[in-house]
Amino acid sequence: MIKILFTGGGTGGHFYPVIAVAEEINKLVDEEKIAGVRMYYFSDSPYDADALFANQIAFTKINAGKMRLYFSLQNFMDLFKTAWGIIEAFIAVFQLYPDVVFAKGGYASFPTLLAARILGIPVVIHESDSAPGRVTAWAGKFAKFVAVSYKESFPFFPKDRTAHVGQPVRPELEHPASGGLEYLELESGVPVVFILGGSLGAQIINEKILASLLELVPNYQIIHQTGRANFDDMKTQSEHVLRDNQYASRYHPFPFLNPLAMRMAAGVASVIITRAGSQIFEIASWGVPSIVIPIASSNNDHQRKNAFAYARAGACEVIEERNLTPHILISEIDRITSDLILHDKMSAAAKDFFQPDAAKKIAEKVLEIGLSHVKK
Repeated sequence: MIKILFTGGGTGGHFYPVIAVAEEINKLVDEEKIAGVRMYYFSDSPYDADALFANQIAFTKINAGKMRLYFSLQNFMDLFKTAWGIIEAFIAVFQLYPDVVFAKGGYASFPTLLAARILGIPVVIHESDSAPGRVTAWAGKFAKFVAVSYKESFPFFPKDRTAHVGQPVRPELEHPASGGLEYLELESGVPVVFILGGSLGAQIINEKILASLLELVPNYQIIHQTGRANFDDMKTQSEHVLRDNQYASRYHPFPFLNPLAMRMAAGVASVIITRAGSQIFEIASWGVPSIVIPIASSNNDHQRKNAFAYARAGACEVIEERNLTPHILISEIDRITSDLILHDKMSAAAKDFFQPDAAKKIAEKVLEIGLSHVKK
């Protein structure tokens, strides 16, 4: 029996690449008829229990505390939570004794990775950002294999054990889908701006869109994933701003879009507005030009570095938060959508940036290391 342990968490950017790799492992197990593969997930929460169940991954809760970069009393409390999590992880990992650990980084992966290090269990890690987080930078020193999404992060890890494979993206989110006009009740012939702030939304982007609505809706349709927590407020405020406006129906707010709806929106979008997390790679798979607005206070400034790495590839324009005004945002939307040559170049650059086999390459390496550990 081969036991594969996944760890990571805290955000969808850490969790869903784990699911993408697990899906590929399940495919390889079926194709190559590998018997007795069992998968487990250790983190401080299941994040998406349905996705774990669908991929036959057993969940075990391991406490973990964040180490914030700013002063907070929670840092003191979380030290005790992390200490308890290390004890939990050591006992759980020892009892399970997996053949390989695949870690996506983040504070929730630290206790499990430390236990694996102490117990001599081989580790594979994946770094999604152009500047590695503290946990992956540490784990990279002893990992058997390090996969990275951005070539810019390659120098931070041992050259002989590191590969630039791209970002694992779930198949149900890859590539745009048809049918968006009908499904999302859009007009034909009017350009579409698709706004993504992640599943939780992005408050500053929401505010600037509200301030820009009156100028945008005469020329564009807007699909806006506001985030569940912000939806009611955005709906109320947008209705007030667009009251009696003849183009009010062109603004389409949604609290959250499922994978099919996301791909349909991508299929009709002329430009996408987004943050600079792992969603960049989904957008790249869609081949849609984007305007990236990195979070100003991200750890190690990784969002800003991600955004400019993507911009250097020619696939996006970057607006930093300090420069984000309705005028600049509208000007960039107009420039990208009105210049067909620029639009096509950005679209082609996005497609070139995306590496479609990232999850499969990582899955193959995880299985290879797991199998060699079983034979020892």
